[in-house]
Amino acid sequence: MPKFKLLRDLLVRDGVIGEDQLYQPGRPPQAWLELVHEMAYVRAYCGGTLDAMAQRRIGLPWSEGLVRRTCTAVGGTILTAKLALNHGLACNTAGGTHHAFPGHGSGFCIFNDIAIATRLLQAQNLLKTVLVVDLDVHQGDGTAWIFRDDPTVFTFSMHCAVNFPGRKQISDLDIPLDEGTEDDEYLAKLAAHLPGLIIQVKPDLVFYDAGVDPHRDDRLGKLALTDEGLYRRDHYVLKTCAQAGYPVACVIGGGYGKDMNALIYRHSYLHRAAREVYRQYC
Repeated sequence: MPKFKLLRDLLVRDGVIGEDQLYQPGRPPQAWLELVHEMAYVRAYCGGTLDAMAQRRIGLPWSEGLVRRTCTAVGGTILTAKLALNHGLACNTAGGTHHAFPGHGSGFCIFNDIAIATRLLQAQNLLKTVLVVDLDVHQGDGTAWIFRDDPTVFTFSMHCAVNFPGRKQISDLDIPLDEGTEDDEYLAKLAAHLPGLIIQVKPDLVFYDAGVDPHRDDRLGKLALTDEGLYRRDHYVLKTCAQAGYPVACVIGGGYGKDMNALIYRHSYLHRAAREVYRQYC
């Protein structure tokens, strides 16, 4: 998928980031993936021996290139989390694979990057408590299931009620939205919950999944946010966390527009908002 490189190139070309702000993640060792995922699943996927039914559930054709990209994206989220802990705010140009469960992938998601990064940083004693703010248009079902009995991780998902996955899991807080929800209603519901969650959880780190698929032109979205609404959403989340003194690690989540240039620009709102918030509050 070309959008990850195109996003990076756009951010540099527009001066949103400089070359000195780019960090290249390495591929995480298999043991790190197995902090969340079953050994047999990790080895089957990485080795190209996953059965056809499990492969269809993921929805992407297997290739060695896809394995590299998938693992590098996980490494990127781990690096993003560590940079956020050190600097207050950091963004991946990929990530947000929240439909991946311990033993299978789903919905274009193979390994759950936020869950892996959380478990690794906890194991390394870099953090204890995490708040996951998932604003992708689809419920973060894999993330919710992985952390379902874990009091150290609070999962918050605000998503379209009538969208994938058909069978929802139970997050610590789910806000299902009606089809066609527009900017003002969306942002009002977000503002009604996020500040209180931060006070309640007091996380060592916030993971923010900034999917752009709530956009009105997204092929798989069913909500009706505008470009301005997406930017306002991202700026609000980052400002709210930064003002309260909580570091934020961001991933780009889903986006499925027909116009690739427009889609890439929508993904760039997260980074544009991050630049403004970082300059003011971090």
